[in-house]
Amino acid sequence: MRTALIILAGFVVWGLCLGVAKMIGGRGAMGAATWTFCVVWLVAAGVNMWVGVTKAGYSFREELPIFLVIFLVPTIMAVIVKWKFL
Repeated sequence: MRTALIILAGFVVWGLCLGVAKMIGGRGAMGAATWTFCVVWLVAAGVNMWVGVTKAGYSFREELPIFLVIFLVPTIMAVIVKWKFL
């Protein structure tokens, strides 16, 4: 359940990035917002993984698949939408 909530948070962060880009204006701003989201989400997913390893006691190998899911689901969706629609 926690993983699903974090993935949902990723979509919310992406939406916020797109909202800021829309206020700034321009088609290029929307693309830049998507790439900015990808970098920000990589850091956020990395922090989540770090917390899982250092605080929750999971090993790196246990956390790696969760990190990949948390990072890749919102990021791939953002890139596909940017590629097809923005």
